[in-house]
Amino acid sequence: MGIDLKDKLVIGISSRALFDLEEENKIYEEQGLDAYCEYQVAHEKDILKPGTAFPLIKALHNLNVGKDKLCEIIIMSKNSADTSLRIFNSIHHYGLDITRAALVDGSKIAPYLNAFSTDLFLSANKEDVQEAIDGGIAAGLICGHDDLEISPDQSIAQIRIAFDGDAVIFSDESEMIFRSQGLEAFDEHEKANAANPMAEGPFAKLLAAISTVQSQFKNENVPIRTALITARCAPAHERVIRTLRSWNVRIDESFFLGGVPKADVLKAFGAHIFFDDQLVHTNPASKLVPSAWVPGKTK
Repeated sequence: MGIDLKDKLVIGISSRALFDLEEENKIYEEQGLDAYCEYQVAHEKDILKPGTAFPLIKALHNLNVGKDKLCEIIIMSKNSADTSLRIFNSIHHYGLDITRAALVDGSKIAPYLNAFSTDLFLSANKEDVQEAIDGGIAAGLICGHDDLEISPDQSIAQIRIAFDGDAVIFSDESEMIFRSQGLEAFDEHEKANAANPMAEGPFAKLLAAISTVQSQFKNENVPIRTALITARCAPAHERVIRTLRSWNVRIDESFFLGGVPKADVLKAFGAHIFFDDQLVHTNPASKLVPSAWVPGKTK
């Protein structure tokens, strides 16, 4: 009998999000595919350094300890099988529980996301992330930063994932009012619609999947913790609370910042990944915690 991935939290991740492949990517961009392939084959025994999403992937292993395997992590890469040995050697070196891969040799990855029942796709390739979002898959563009230190030996007791609200968990309807009409109009709209749940955003299904996983544990043993970190504040907070209540999903910590910078709150929360649709938030946050930008739909 085949394995049904629909019953698991499935994370698709590119090799450049999991490992530091910036030097190799520079070779590809400046010298071409053949030079890149030759370099990877020649260095396939050289272990890669952890990339921005490494802490999250390591943390997700907590979901597979002491119970049935709840999470499946799949390498989804534009590498070919021939250039992938260095990636798998590095996975083995760090003891990561990753056994499945989609290696498409330069083709588009997006068509395979639904085939693997992917709940979240992380990549350092903007085009791949955009195509995933357009296809209805929660996806984030990894924001690397030289100031962020990634340690492969970091002890991780609990997975911590932080989300922005509008245009990430929720639709961008309210955010569009803020951008086009200003804060006063936004507040009036949210007060008038406080009892009306917002439409789902690109990460709503992922949050629901995480809530389902959380419900399988007793409160003191839940291996994953979530946070909503939003620029909203009173009176616009009420609609957020009522929307999450109507969806019957769990958010462990909520921060209504009203314009206070998010980065320090994210650091205090200890996020292994933070998702936001605005670079003005992900850029400073990426200096302190792993962060990913969520683009809007183009179609």
